[in-house]
Amino acid sequence: MKLSAIIVEDEANSREILRNYLSKYCPDVNLVGEAASIQEALKLIEKHTLDIVFLDVEMPFGNAFDLLDQLPDRTFETVFVTAYNQYAMDALNNHAAYYLMKPINIDELIKAIDYIAEIRQKEDALEDRILKPKLNKVDGKITLPQLDGFQILNVSDILYCKADDNYTEIFLENKKILVSKTLKYFEEALSDFPFARIHKSYLVNVNEVVKYRKGKGGSVVISSGKELLVSASKKKDLLAYFD
Repeated sequence: MKLSAIIVEDEANSREILRNYLSKYCPDVNLVGEAASIQEALKLIEKHTLDIVFLDVEMPFGNAFDLLDQLPDRTFETVFVTAYNQYAMDALNNHAAYYLMKPINIDELIKAIDYIAEIRQKEDALEDRILKPKLNKVDGKITLPQLDGFQILNVSDILYCKADDNYTEIFLENKKILVSKTLKYFEEALSDFPFARIHKSYLVNVNEVVKYRKGKGGSVVISSGKELLVSASKKKDLLAYFD
């Protein structure tokens, strides 16, 4: 599939290098414009329907995160291209699909494009459809530690789990349970069952997912009607559960 893209980079030489790499090594990318500032980038984003924005972090009169803050409902994937590795966590928190360090490694660039192409194909096929995962019904139990002992819960009753610092909220159909364990603990405890870590804050029972929606990171709607964000880095693992 063809992926529509723009480059947002204030250095002309860096734009030229990336443009040439895309032309030579990434034939599925259709570069529709380039911007040297946030203001120019906003005009291009408004004008085009985009799949990818290649985004430098440091720019005059603001940075990449200032741009993304102005686009809360974006549907494109973001690939950060920067010489500064200290922005990696901020990029992750802003739902970046990929983080490329300068000078650009061609193999890493190709991997970024392949990753996004696979995600876009899956998203286009699944967006707003009623989903049915390629799974059998969850069957099993989990023990939840409590202050006064423990509680045994059917795994199939769990809709999703939400991180709350060093605690986890377990959401069932009609109630929630607060447990003094981290979300990482439950990710490991439920690893033999079809639960997907879709975000730093969410672990979801895949059997309860009924819809997928594209967005800055994407989101899922579960059977209760609750909509949960999906991190860009977690999309591929989640979408693999569905036809």
